[in-house]
Amino acid sequence: MIDAEAALEARDVVRRFGAREALRGVSLSVAPGETLAIIGPNGAGKTTLLSILGGVLAPTSGTVSRDLRQVGWVPQQAAVYAKLTVAENLALFAKLEGVDDPAAVVDRMLDQTGLRDRADDQLGTLSGGNRQRVNIAVGLLGDPPVLLLDEPSSSLDPRQRERLWSFVAGLAAGGTAVVFTTHNVAEAERCADRVLVLADGELLFEGTPAALHEAVGSDVYDFEAAFVAFLREQGH
Repeated sequence: MIDAEAALEARDVVRRFGAREALRGVSLSVAPGETLAIIGPNGAGKTTLLSILGGVLAPTSGTVSRDLRQVGWVPQQAAVYAKLTVAENLALFAKLEGVDDPAAVVDRMLDQTGLRDRADDQLGTLSGGNRQRVNIAVGLLGDPPVLLLDEPSSSLDPRQRERLWSFVAGLAAGGTAVVFTTHNVAEAERCADRVLVLADGELLFEGTPAALHEAVGSDVYDFEAAFVAFLREQGH
């Protein structure tokens, strides 16, 4: 049964690539304004799941509740154009998105992402943090109620990561549901309301970071150690 209160819900999602089962009946739900981190070892199925939630891949079976036009998708590799300015990139993608008033949307996004003073700079001249902000701005052009971020901080330095997560927290505070993947489990503990643990395509845990820590006992000193201990207990 679909949860009417959920911003995004997936039920029994399976994805096969030939004989390999990359996802095995995964279900999840995220509420408006909630931040959900998908964590797990390499090959767990994190990006595959996010790609299905964003409509980039079709599931072999299972369902996703949200109209894909209402989901903002931000891939790990930016799909923007280095020789265009920030404003030109946003204008191009706003037209491709089919928004009603592209100029107004670009103007709003420049303010929302703090890129107003870089609007006329070519994308190729920007720092990694600012390029990532443009990438996220493209995902937000349609004002989606759900934003999906695949490894959004992987190429950023600590200050850039702090700015990124401050921005994402502001989106969530405004009601946007945010789902992200990360290999940085400490980042998941700090920035997510809940975590979803995948391994070999199987959902092993869904709950708060504190609950995962408690599941392996109080003698484990930090969340990363708790995560590794949990995987070991589950045979991964």
